[in-house]
Amino acid sequence: MFVKIAFIIFQYLIPQHLLSRLVGKLAETKIPWLKDLLIGRFIKQYQVDMSEAADPEPRNYANFNAFFTRALSDGARPICEDDNTIACPADGAISQIGSITGGRIFQAKGQDYSLLSLLGGDREAAALFDNGSFATVYLSPRDYHRVHMPIAGTLRTMSYIPGALFSVNTTTAENVQGLFARNERAVCLFDTEAGPMAVILVGAMIVAGIETVWDGQVAPPPKGIRTTDYRQGPRDIHLQKGEEMGRFKLGSTAIVLFAKGRTEWQENFMASTPTQLGEVLGRINSSAE
Repeated sequence: MFVKIAFIIFQYLIPQHLLSRLVGKLAETKIPWLKDLLIGRFIKQYQVDMSEAADPEPRNYANFNAFFTRALSDGARPICEDDNTIACPADGAISQIGSITGGRIFQAKGQDYSLLSLLGGDREAAALFDNGSFATVYLSPRDYHRVHMPIAGTLRTMSYIPGALFSVNTTTAENVQGLFARNERAVCLFDTEAGPMAVILVGAMIVAGIETVWDGQVAPPPKGIRTTDYRQGPRDIHLQKGEEMGRFKLGSTAIVLFAKGRTEWQENFMASTPTQLGEVLGRINSSAE
């Protein structure tokens, strides 16, 4: 118990953003001996399975970030094909999964947080998901760190929301109130055949950046909430089910939101259930209005 308390206090006291950005600089170094040392130690510490990587040779990566955001080999993660299935967006483990009740999302035992706060105070967006459903996937350091589309969708808006950079592991989730609504994040809102869908990429301690396939590096940007409406652009940004939509430079959390009555999650999923990209996370409720 003392160790857990000390860990939480430590996170409040340290300069979270400065530490994370310094780690980001280190992760970008291309000095051969240093980047090879970092990658080798990381693989050993977290028992990373390089046999799944498109390039399994650690020395071939230009820097630590290139290794950390490595692509998988073709066929390593088959995407569930049925039209009414929802694919898990990432490797990792289910942090929590369920219904949004009274504008609140369950975080961990004794903790929940506001849907409105998660979406940066956007009441119009929050109304879309009121009494809807959510799934929170935690990506551990050893996991594949690209996030893919649960179902096909056309990007409506993306909002960068500044915030803290607490760790997002189980200990922190159980002890930091409103964790996912406090951390830096990118809220990506899509129009889909199942209605509105949000995929939220949540930053964390020593996460050096959040990227999307359509806008490159999203975090860290200038201070303040920044929202881009992609419906006003020269072209639609449409992504197919299973297509990559973003990635983390070091691990974090992805949260998926659907509107009321639109989804039915798989019954075998609960807190700490391991997941892999592409497996069936749930199904679209075709009978919903």
